[in-house]
Amino acid sequence: MSPLFITVGMLTLSNVFMTFAWYGHLRYFSGRTWLIAALVSWGNCIV
Repeated sequence: MSPLFITVGMLTLSNVFMTFAWYGHLRYFSGRTWLIAALVSWGNCIV
């Protein structure tokens, strides 16, 4: 199996897992608390 295929596959699986983990834990936030968590999280990517 080529290293490129393995890399793309692992990145895809990681992205899917993290997306489900992120949106799964958001259901426990009430009101606008999730917005604050999202802004803090996305703000870390920009810096």
